Amino acid sequence: MSADVMTFPWWSVLPFVGLLLSIAILPLITPHWWEDHRHKAWVGLAWSAPILLVILQHDPAALAETLHEYAAFIALLGSLFVVAGGIVLDGDLRASPAVNTAFLAVGGILANLIGTTGASMVLIRPFLRTNRERRHTAHLPIFFIFVVSNIGGCLTPLGDPPLFLGFLKGVPFFWTLSLWPEWVCALTLLLLVFYAYDTHRWSLERPADIRKDRQRISPLRLRGRRNLLCLAGVVWAVFLPEPWRELVMVAMGLLGYAWTPADYRKKNAFTFLPIAEVAILFAGIFITMVPALALLRAHAPALGVTQPWQFFWCTGALSSFLDNAPTYLTFLSLGQGLGLGGPVLGLPERMLQAISLGAVFMGANTYIGNGPNFMVKAIAEEAKVKMPSFIGYMAYSGAILLPLFLVISLVFFR
Repeated sequence: MSADVMTFPWWSVLPFVGLLLSIAILPLITPHWWEDHRHKAWVGLAWSAPILLVILQHDPAALAETLHEYAAFIALLGSLFVVAGGIVLDGDLRASPAVNTAFLAVGGILANLIGTTGASMVLIRPFLRTNRERRHTAHLPIFFIFVVSNIGGCLTPLGDPPLFLGFLKGVPFFWTLSLWPEWVCALTLLLLVFYAYDTHRWSLERPADIRKDRQRISPLRLRGRRNLLCLAGVVWAVFLPEPWRELVMVAMGLLGYAWTPADYRKKNAFTFLPIAEVAILFAGIFITMVPALALLRAHAPALGVTQPWQFFWCTGALSSFLDNAPTYLTFLSLGQGLGLGGPVLGLPERMLQAISLGAVFMGANTYIGNGPNFMVKAIAEEAKVKMPSFIGYMAYSGAILLPLFLVISLVFFR
């Protein structure tokens, strides 16, 4: 940011905190009211209006910079979301623990190519369809959220919104490949736990349901293959200079939408509502975070967060209950404010890795930690899978993910 941190008053951080808390709390206490995107827009405007005045008064260039980053961010997410909405994976495989584990493993890889949102939307319906004859399936969407919607997507900036924001800030595109040891460790342990637990749940199924499952097997069939070319175009666009990067992404999204037959989108239950929600909320987030990030850089040494393991857990804790993209930028600014120096954005490599992994991995801790989490929950409930409550979900994540993150912390960030 170009802003002089001394020009921002201390209270200018409050709208950023207030907006994030609104996003976390309002869906829980007034879910029906929050469903209307107009209400989200009014909430975002109410929190961002005073910050707009402060920025315009002290540093208009900071506003131009953050709006440019917002446009690039929405161009990527929107294009991936629209193109993935035209890819249909039909079929019904055997609902065995091995097949289910393979589903999750493929999703964890695919998330790095088309984003956690894209991979979740492409795979969740065939995953649930494969297991529709089973009765003990409540754990399936939960592990899907863990692997496909979050932890799998840490190897490229395409994978998860925090990493793309890091790319926009100057993190090299292929730097995130350095996270592969943590990615392999986390996915391997998580898939082993899933296989063991799914095997137990599978053993409880009635023989008649197992026979029905075997009778309904049909091979997977991919439809909407032309959209794969659009996905390749979006990936290629990431390496283009601005504004060509954003223009090509938007063009790929429009082309993918035009190429997609209406019945494909209907089969995927595709609507623009999820990406519209992201666009509305992040408009407010990008504006309100300008002074918050600047003040963090100015006062970082006084906060006492200096070690990689501290950054991993602190970033992760906030990413669990607030959106992981602004949380990533918050701790990125905090690390830069320490003035330790380093090869990427002035940060030691282990510190940047800790921030990246904390934001991506721990977005899986709650339904509100990452955008695809609630989407998967809604689709699962639509398929008559009984999903746990907010607290019930956290019981799963606390029992399964927190020990996993402790292992990651001890092995990689001691």
